[in-house]
Order: sequence, then C-alpha cells, then structure tokens
Amino acid sequence: MKMRMGVWVLLCVLLASCLVLLAQEKPSAQETGQAAARTATDSKNLNIEEYIELLREDVWAQKAQLVGAVLQLDADEAAKFWPIFNEYNAELAKLHESMRANIETYTREYSQLTDDKADQVIKAALDHRKQQNELLARYYERVKQMLGAVTAARFLEIEQQLLLIIELQLLSSLPIGG
Repeated sequence: MKMRMGVWVLLCVLLASCLVLLAQEKPSAQETGQAAARTATDSKNLNIEEYIELLREDVWAQKAQLVGAVLQLDADEAAKFWPIFNEYNAELAKLHESMRANIETYTREYSQLTDDKADQVIKAALDHRKQQNELLARYYERVKQMLGAVTAARFLEIEQQLLLIIELQLLSSLPIGG
C-alpha cells in the first residue's frame, strides 16, 4: 500500500512539475509568436489538467461519454459509429480482463517469482499489447470505412489517450522494487 501511494505521489509531483514548466511564458521575438505560444501553452495546460482529473476517475466507465464528447457526431454519424464502438469495446474488455488477471498473478507471486514465471507474465503482457494494437488497427479501418479518415483518426487519438490512462490505473497496482 505504501508503494502504491508512493507511485501516485511521484506521478502527481511529475504532472505538477509539467504544469509549472508549461505555465512559464517562454520569450519570443515577435508578438504573434508570443500569442501562438500562449495559446499552445494554454492548450497543453488544459490537457494536463484533464489527464490528472481522469487519473482520479474510473475512465473505463466513462469511456463512451468521453469519446462521444470528442467526436461530436451528428445523428447519422452516431448511428453508424456507436454499434462499431460497442463491438470494439466488448473485445477490448476481454483483453483488459486478461491483462488484469496477468497483473494479479504477477503481484500475487512477486515475492517468490521464478525466472520461468516472470518470463511467462511478461510475454503475456507483450502479447496483450500486440493484440490491443491489432484491435485498434482493425477498428480504425472499420470507422474509416463508415465515417472517413478524419473521424477515424479522432477516434483513434482519443481512444489511445484513454487506454494509456486506463493502463496506468491498472499498472499502478504493480509492486516496485526488490
């Protein structure tokens, strides 16, 4: 429990440091350059603040709502997108369940981990990542066929960001150290 709290404190300190660095105004030679830099900094700050908030929440439960907010689909687009997304999410849930089980095995056996078991757990984790990337690629193509490359790219962008946060939440339970 202490280790998990330490990881979260470290993560929060790191993110807070990023916020401070991003908030500092960088000198620029031209006024337009300064305005563009402020706009970019404001956007980065907003993204980091949103990521910090998402780390505190159950992102999986809110994933569809977050994807919908980013994509802003009209009724016709939504009728095409959501069935595809629901199929994708069902397949992804199976992958994440196997990932969760793998993490639980690693955590449970951490203190008496053998070379063979460590190898098995890591290979399963790498296989999960490969399957997840293949799943993303397959559903990117399906969304692209139905709604075009721009919408598919936006879907992939938000989905990858959410998956990173979900994965960080899952991996935060891993023991660290010897």
